[in-house]
Amino acid sequence: MRRASGETGVKLMDWNASAVVRKLFDPERGASTRLLARWIFLRALGVIYFSAFFSLVFQVRGLIGPEGILPAGEYLQSVSHMAGQGRFWYAPTLLWLSSSNHVLLGLCWVGMLAAILVIFNIGPRWALAVCLVCFLSFVSAASEFAGYQSDGMLLEAGFLALFLAPGGWRPGMARSHPPMLASVLLLLWEWFRIYFGSGVAKIASGDEQWRHFTAMDEYYQNGPLPTWIGWYVQHFPHWFHAGTAFGTLALELVLVCMVFLPRRFRMVLFFIVTPWQIGIILTANYTFLNYLVLFLGIFLLDDRFLAQFLPVRWRERSIGAPSAAPAPNAAPAPPGSTAPGAGAVASADAAQRVASADLSGPSAMEHAQAQTTEHSAKKTSPFSHLKIAFAAIVLVWLFYASTVPLLGMIRPGLPFPSAPVVALEPFRIADRYGLFAVMTRGRYEIEFQGSTDGTNWVAYPFRFKPQDLAKAPGIYAPYQPRFDWNLWFASLGAWRENPLVPRTEVLLLRNDADVLALFAANPFAHEPPRQVRAVLWQYWFTTPAQKRATGAWWRREYLGLYAPVLEREAGGKFTVIQWPEAAEPRE
Repeated sequence: MRRASGETGVKLMDWNASAVVRKLFDPERGASTRLLARWIFLRALGVIYFSAFFSLVFQVRGLIGPEGILPAGEYLQSVSHMAGQGRFWYAPTLLWLSSSNHVLLGLCWVGMLAAILVIFNIGPRWALAVCLVCFLSFVSAASEFAGYQSDGMLLEAGFLALFLAPGGWRPGMARSHPPMLASVLLLLWEWFRIYFGSGVAKIASGDEQWRHFTAMDEYYQNGPLPTWIGWYVQHFPHWFHAGTAFGTLALELVLVCMVFLPRRFRMVLFFIVTPWQIGIILTANYTFLNYLVLFLGIFLLDDRFLAQFLPVRWRERSIGAPSAAPAPNAAPAPPGSTAPGAGAVASADAAQRVASADLSGPSAMEHAQAQTTEHSAKKTSPFSHLKIAFAAIVLVWLFYASTVPLLGMIRPGLPFPSAPVVALEPFRIADRYGLFAVMTRGRYEIEFQGSTDGTNWVAYPFRFKPQDLAKAPGIYAPYQPRFDWNLWFASLGAWRENPLVPRTEVLLLRNDADVLALFAANPFAHEPPRQVRAVLWQYWFTTPAQKRATGAWWRREYLGLYAPVLEREAGGKFTVIQWPEAAEPRE
């Protein structure tokens, strides 16, 4: 008896392990309560991908083209020199084949076309794979122009979306192929890590502005690209800024943990974080970052909630909810026969039960899915087992690689094997996130100026950065002007740490068309300037009184040279005619 009992226990454990693997990684047994959430997220992801590629079309040649500021070819050559045969792993990009302007633009246009297919739900899984390859190819070769956390967030979400998206050419809602449960959970895990990791980074940094709740006092002014709405919010009273600083920490460290609680708590959490993200979008230009985080949160909701906002006929097509109950006086069908439409009603009723099930309720989910996946279970093939095994290995690896860095932020030095984490680093699909760990205490702007005589200097106008004091800050996100963003980061350091600044000076002396396209206009269209310099300003929002009196949104103060002044000699050689003085560290 004991032996039989032990064998039964082993079999039960094996069955449980097998059931868990199938539950998590078998698409045929997926999260049937997230059909609408999947549909909404994938359409939003297509729009985000499109915005990323669209912004690159106008910038990529000037950023990393052969005549750009930091050419991709030079970067890949250095990777090849250091990594040797491992270069394709450390820089996974199609640009190894060619990094010409035609290829760079081709990547952007192909990425945009694939993003449009995702938006219109045409071959979404294959289109998402194309988007991922094109965007990864850019990020892996763009060096300093792709060092943003938002790039890693998009790559991670895009990779997980391959397991989330339905197959087929025109899948519609793909009710018979619900989203893989593991992909839904990992997308929520990414969402959680973005928030929680940012909260941990703020505490770990020791920044006194977060400790004293003054971090938001000048936040709207000092960010990379403020908005005109941020100008008004900046002038709210101190108690508002202290409250939002406290609210940020409370949200990132405490409230987001509600994602692990039952359905009602997750719904409450959704209606907390969504207005929060919308407020950030309106008051700051953080490219597609906040849009991605906003739509990742859609998985906090299930179809039972989302279906309430759909017209009845759309509800029928999306999750199969029945539109009407059977007539009360209808004659019962004879035994052994099927009444007209009974199969459709039964199918719709089963779909409704699936849509009403909750992600956190295993019994309800299993009962609902048993009716929708019984037929597919009978068709299990060895190839299906291989697909499940592959998904399990890859997604467990990704979960481990994304969890270890987060645990390391909480308690550094934990003895976890680092090899699986390091192996995925080049692909940026399991990054560590920590936004605004230290708040900048001032707004500094680098401005490029040219001169034909060394006395009269004319500024190169930027497209997006603050420069014209009377011009209202715009709302540009999700568009990402990477050149303007990098200059904001460069202004906080020294020019020797930011080679993009002197390289831009050299290219302006040549009147390089690709780099000039990064600016709003070329003040030296007829002939290149003889000298170019990069100067540094400090900017502040004007007060309401100053704005009423002058109409200006900004005021500024000249701080001096940021980088060496370069001169173009008659033979085409460039020389330094003035060096900048050592500057105080800026924060």
